[in-house]
Amino acid sequence: MVRLGGLSDRLWRYVLMPLAILLVASALKAAEPRWEEIEKTARGQTVYWNGWGGDEKANAYIAWVSEQVKARYGITIQHVKVGDIAETVSRILAEKYANRNEKGAVDLLWLNGENFHTMKGNGLLFGPFSEKLPHYPLVDTITIPSTTLDFTEPVEGMEVPWGKAHLVFIYDPAQLQNPPKTVAELMAYAKAHPGRFAYPEPPDALGSTFLKQVLIELTEQREALQAPVAETTFGAVTAPLWGWLDEIRPHLWRQGQAFPKSAPALRQLLADGEIDLAFSLNPNEASAEIEKGNLRNTVRTYVLSGGTIANTHFVAIPYNSSAKEGAQVIANFLLSPEAQARKLDPTIWGDPTVLGLEKLTPADRERFTTLKRGVATLSPSELATPLPEPHPSWVERLETAWRARYSR
Repeated sequence: MVRLGGLSDRLWRYVLMPLAILLVASALKAAEPRWEEIEKTARGQTVYWNGWGGDEKANAYIAWVSEQVKARYGITIQHVKVGDIAETVSRILAEKYANRNEKGAVDLLWLNGENFHTMKGNGLLFGPFSEKLPHYPLVDTITIPSTTLDFTEPVEGMEVPWGKAHLVFIYDPAQLQNPPKTVAELMAYAKAHPGRFAYPEPPDALGSTFLKQVLIELTEQREALQAPVAETTFGAVTAPLWGWLDEIRPHLWRQGQAFPKSAPALRQLLADGEIDLAFSLNPNEASAEIEKGNLRNTVRTYVLSGGTIANTHFVAIPYNSSAKEGAQVIANFLLSPEAQARKLDPTIWGDPTVLGLEKLTPADRERFTTLKRGVATLSPSELATPLPEPHPSWVERLETAWRARYSR
């Protein structure tokens, strides 16, 4: 029999070692600050929140969040609006290279996909912390798997889900009675109606998502998209996409010599009657824009017959944030039923919730059930089964290849 300090190996393995692990875990948990302490420390902090600033509804919602956390928790939000959150990620990475490991310029950022992948891979994130937030147990991690798997990358508590995206197509049945339901039908429509379709120029997130959507439908190697991109197979996997884009280009708005710069710009082309078909990552956007008088009340949405891409967007805290407590309090507030219901309201923003309604109290559940679904918003059953995002490495590679082919 093997002896360890006079004790049998069996006694150590099955009794003392588990007890030691439990004691260490308990000690570590006891050392963690309680939520009340985090809120107390957060009071008086200023949180620099970086996020895409290209949507007026989202900006107005964040302004409301700023008012609420200031009044309730004494936290000041400085909303830093950026054109591409990748710029912020690069800034944090530069701070790390410069050994600026404290008092960083960014305290909270809105991100997902390749930007999360970059931050996680370079050790730029604070955490894990998300599952420790008081409101996190309300998140629907079962029927919304993208709350824990961001573009195939495990979240592992390093970012907090606060909204959903699902690609939908927007059209006016008064102008277009039978909209295309596949990319092959979209090609036929574009050829029959030259200049009446457009997509945003990558690296705009909506434009890049359109590339992925077309690729998923056309490639015969769809499983390759769930793994990191490989240069040896990139050409073969993406060949159908480039062939399709080459063929449709002369039939696009402005003969494909110019592209809308953003999702709002694409939506405006639809509102102005320059194109017949647009699309959005917010399934409630058309209803929200109808409410604001920006789109005709006859506009509706639909998804392609084979399904469309869906994902979750998050907030995260940089490793060198100088206001980690304030950032956590804000992230927790974003998950509150009050904040999630307001965000879902199509008259406010229309961004879908990440909460599981069955987890809420009757009073909190009523915040959602009493909201009127917008006239152009699809039901969950109509949205059908979402398509998973490819691995984040595909995004930059597709954008680079697109620019090489089509940028002027």
